[in-house]
Amino acid sequence: MTIMNKIKHLTALAAMLLALCASAQTTYLHCGKLIDCVSNSAQSEMTIVVEGTRITAVQKGYTTAPKGVSVIDLRSKTVMPGLMDMHVHLEGESNPKSYEEKFRQNPSDVAYYAESFGKKTLMAGFTTVRDLGGSGVNVSLRNAINAGLVDGPRIFTAEKSLATTGGHADPTNGVRKDMMGDPGPEDGVINSMDDAWKAVRQRYKNGADLIKITATGGVLSMAANGLNPQFREQEIEAVVAAAKDYGFTVAAHCHGADGMLRAVKAGVTSIEHGTFMTEEIMDLMKQKGTYYVPTISAGRFVAEKAKEPGYFPPMVAAKAAVVGPQIQATFAKAYKRGVKIAFGTDAGVSQHGLNAWEFVFMNEAGMPPIEAIKSSTVTAAALIGKSADLGTIEKGKIADIVAVDGDPLADMKAMLKMRFVMKDGKVYRNEE
Repeated sequence: MTIMNKIKHLTALAAMLLALCASAQTTYLHCGKLIDCVSNSAQSEMTIVVEGTRITAVQKGYTTAPKGVSVIDLRSKTVMPGLMDMHVHLEGESNPKSYEEKFRQNPSDVAYYAESFGKKTLMAGFTTVRDLGGSGVNVSLRNAINAGLVDGPRIFTAEKSLATTGGHADPTNGVRKDMMGDPGPEDGVINSMDDAWKAVRQRYKNGADLIKITATGGVLSMAANGLNPQFREQEIEAVVAAAKDYGFTVAAHCHGADGMLRAVKAGVTSIEHGTFMTEEIMDLMKQKGTYYVPTISAGRFVAEKAKEPGYFPPMVAAKAAVVGPQIQATFAKAYKRGVKIAFGTDAGVSQHGLNAWEFVFMNEAGMPPIEAIKSSTVTAAALIGKSADLGTIEKGKIADIVAVDGDPLADMKAMLKMRFVMKDGKVYRNEE
């Protein structure tokens, strides 16, 4: 064996030993209050034992750790499972220059911004997210985080959202005629059942984890109507059927009622925004088990910015003024009617890292604090099919654990005071 080969062998052996040590590392977390999301109340003076990436015990009292085992003091904090945001866009963030940035930024530029937004999200206590539409950089970000190259939340991404020609998420809306072209399924634009199958298969090829369609018009796209239905029901049915073949769920962006009803009838997994959801739609969602992801934060953000001259183009500002203020009221009605609700903010429209304000807005609209927290843990885990690993603090679950100052069950604004973040057993934030 040459000297160079010996060096390579020793380096590989050292890396393997380090990995084994990391996987065997044990940590005791002493928790002042613990919201495990199994029950609806907090427990006092608890110990969580983490070995490697998993929780191996949850014990009453402050258990004395064996000699040499790390102890993290969270006795002044309220501890919870890692939070999950079911609707983000990590590739960008709204600003007055958003509409020109797509002509100036290369994918590498987008990637650097996305990495910073991902880190902000993780530091805010959100250890898992669904990224519901971008350019494909979101797939690379997911892969980089999974490989440990950058810090960020666990990402389930839709890659590129699916639209119809001229619809919300048609990437050529609002550009010069000579630049519009005629994007098709490869670009996420479909106009037939065959197109739907090809577009879903392309997302699979590109590395997506789920499918997102824009079943109605949207607010931020450069198109006049923010409410109209933009898919035929048969096209949505084709998307859902194709998605099922590839193990995908389907999220449907919806503001207007007509397109929303088509999407629920066609069997989508979740309705995003749901701005003008009717009681008929709510009852059908209950019947079919469809999730509702409200994104109150985005509604409030765009409503406020619509009042600021020049922040949005006039066409967008007009839609934002109508759609934005309605979402919180719709959420209140859907919650009272018993629709299954999963936490989501649409961060990227609103600012990244401020995701926890959604808890405050949900509570303002009538959802009790424990139910708001469970919407971001238990219900979110069920939506992404990860209830066996995520969503509660129990023996055997992945060690995604966060802690805040104060008691969120008494004051929802405590969720804004994130002080500790652990994901996969690794500590990313730990502050007094």
